[in-house]
Amino acid sequence: MPRHFLFLTFFLIFSCFGSRFVESRVPFACDPRNGLTRSLRFCRTSVPIHVRVQDLIGRLTLQEKIRLLVNNAAAVPRLGIQGYEWWSEALHGVSNVGPGTKFGGAFPGATSFPQVITTAAAFNESLWEEIGRVVSDEARAMYNGGMAGLTYWSPNVNIFRDPRWGRGQETPGEDPVLAGKYAASYVRGLQGNTGSRLKVAACCKHYTAYDLDNWNGVDRYHFNARVSKQDLEDTYNVPFKACVVEGKVASVMCSYNQVNGKPTCADPDILKNTIRGQWRLDGYIVSDCDSVGVLYNTQHYTRTPEEAAADAIKAGLDLDCGPFLAIHTERAVRGGLLREEDVNLALAYTITVQMRLGMFDGEPSAQPFGNLGPRDVCTPAHQQLALQAAHQGIVLLKNSARTLPLSTLRHHTVAVIGPNSDVTVTMIGNYAGVACGYTTPLQGISRYAKTIHQAGCLGVACNGNQLIGAAEVAARQADATVLVMGLDQSIEAEFIDRAGLLLPGRQQELVSRVAKASRGPVVLVLMCGGPVDVSFAKNDPRIGAILWVGYPGQAGGAAIADVLFGRANPGGKLPMTWYPQDYVARLPMTDMRMRAGRGYPGRTYRFYKGPVVFPFGHGMSYTTFAHTLSKAPNQFSVPIATSLYAFKNTTISSNAIRVAHTNCNDAMSLGLHVDVKNTGDMAGTHTLLVFAKPPAGNWSPNKQLIGFKKVHVTAGALQSVRLDIHVCKHLSVVDKFGIRRIPMGEHSLHIGDLKHSISLQANLEGINFNNDVPSLP
Repeated sequence: MPRHFLFLTFFLIFSCFGSRFVESRVPFACDPRNGLTRSLRFCRTSVPIHVRVQDLIGRLTLQEKIRLLVNNAAAVPRLGIQGYEWWSEALHGVSNVGPGTKFGGAFPGATSFPQVITTAAAFNESLWEEIGRVVSDEARAMYNGGMAGLTYWSPNVNIFRDPRWGRGQETPGEDPVLAGKYAASYVRGLQGNTGSRLKVAACCKHYTAYDLDNWNGVDRYHFNARVSKQDLEDTYNVPFKACVVEGKVASVMCSYNQVNGKPTCADPDILKNTIRGQWRLDGYIVSDCDSVGVLYNTQHYTRTPEEAAADAIKAGLDLDCGPFLAIHTERAVRGGLLREEDVNLALAYTITVQMRLGMFDGEPSAQPFGNLGPRDVCTPAHQQLALQAAHQGIVLLKNSARTLPLSTLRHHTVAVIGPNSDVTVTMIGNYAGVACGYTTPLQGISRYAKTIHQAGCLGVACNGNQLIGAAEVAARQADATVLVMGLDQSIEAEFIDRAGLLLPGRQQELVSRVAKASRGPVVLVLMCGGPVDVSFAKNDPRIGAILWVGYPGQAGGAAIADVLFGRANPGGKLPMTWYPQDYVARLPMTDMRMRAGRGYPGRTYRFYKGPVVFPFGHGMSYTTFAHTLSKAPNQFSVPIATSLYAFKNTTISSNAIRVAHTNCNDAMSLGLHVDVKNTGDMAGTHTLLVFAKPPAGNWSPNKQLIGFKKVHVTAGALQSVRLDIHVCKHLSVVDKFGIRRIPMGEHSLHIGDLKHSISLQANLEGINFNNDVPSLP
């Protein structure tokens, strides 16, 4: 969601329509003390929710309905319903970016976890779910205290397609399987596990093919993403499908951009037909803020604002973040462009979510989670989880001659240098709230050694070199040097895409000069969301180690120091490819193609074959691990549950079976058993990444991630790990028509340095040779 000028007009125009949250927590609706409303049928918790929803909608006038179509939903005093602000954020902690949440009084802050790109590097589904659970605990506590809403427009699960994207830091990275697993895990943590009831309502955004903010004169409001059916099905839509189908998310947000000439918020194919039809969303669809206004005022998609309102609602949009629908929907209905029944359907989805949250159940204190309060925010356990998450997300990129870990016995004095060496809010990235407290890198290192601090630059822009001399002096005086460099929100952020991949300004000069001057080992720590071309440091023998820490959250400085001195053994893996600077010079951000061809280099590790600085999945440890494949199938027979016609149409012609033409049940899952041995002298956590490469043909030429598992192994010990490979989900590919198929033949699995082949063959026993029914699409 943006914070741009269009949204400000909403509060000016509609201050009379809705009420903002106040600090006191009275029942949102159905106050048992209100004699006028307590007997209404929609207030009876014994009545099924869908019946309660229809009862409420039936009591509303058209004008009241329309004022509920926007995020600053108006109160309905005659029915005892309070106004509600739908817009709250919880990307990596409760945030006050949206107007639905504020800090103060008994809630001065909330636990600020590492930015998503950092926790994604942990490759740990249980960690992601636990973070979501903690965030929703704190969100419910703040709701009970009158300081927050219950609908959170998080997570961002867009694919980090281009390394220059300023919002890539908000995402789980470039791989659709990783992004999908992150999405489902975090959503489960946020929403809880209480049947149809919701702890808070999550929202997966921004659907779809949204990964450009402002590049080279093209912004997200004007951009038309031209995307093939193959790339939509194979890449861009994968995490959103996982969000809905596996995570059971309560909301999906459509994006600003157009996709193939249609605004996403007015396209029934991707909203009503796909999200709600194919994936069966049980929830509501919301626009990115002012998206409906943008499709009319900026993209000029319709002739009149009434047509824009009607098109959006009929396409499947249920809620407008912004004032547009509140202004223009009534005239759209009066003019015959839209039926009141369409408005009723939109409201049914939003009100159902509110009822699943318990907002029509009376006293909040008497409901599940009603006992959560200030004591449940910023607890020691929550802050410890923030530290653990930072530990797990830090990636060791280089460690020549075992430069790390540093020793408290040998390294008594450490020079701590760089524009990010003593920062606070930089560590929490964007869409953050007010942290419980901060430990900066300088403070963290000071717990282990005496420090000499020099910034070396005036901010990350580092436009001058006048401070480098003092940094060189510090490095000469210390037993070790730690340079904390990188980016911040002035370089990469919402509406700020990067022009290139190099460190800003004179940062490279600072690093190289300090490394040359240092009398002890030199460690480069990179604090940034997107990748940086640090080839110079990778190739410089004077720089012994490189750590990438992303934006490590409120405990980032403590986590960095713990890793530097070996109290924590790094186990993170890069969730995105680190390209050389000349890569981006070869392709515009506006080219949405994933696959390489005709001079086009391709995107992400799945399709790009050129040189890299550090590859996707790269990450070292202070110990070593060895893999052994203890059990793995060599072949599998894929049943065909369709007609002979379909078999000929889908198998013989392409040597691949449509996923829709086989029975994708649990019997299609294969068990892979891997023994992981810690062959070093230090306990560590190892991430098993399992890649698959399909048989030769018109498929993806590179290996693709199909699964991962985190395992902790003590020094000298061995752990057995089972990985389930589902043939339909993990060994299928998408053809140029957007159809998912399972190629027959030899599939190659890659697990570290292990390779194993599984031969897939078509099982003809399920074919009805006497039934010549045309094949399914």
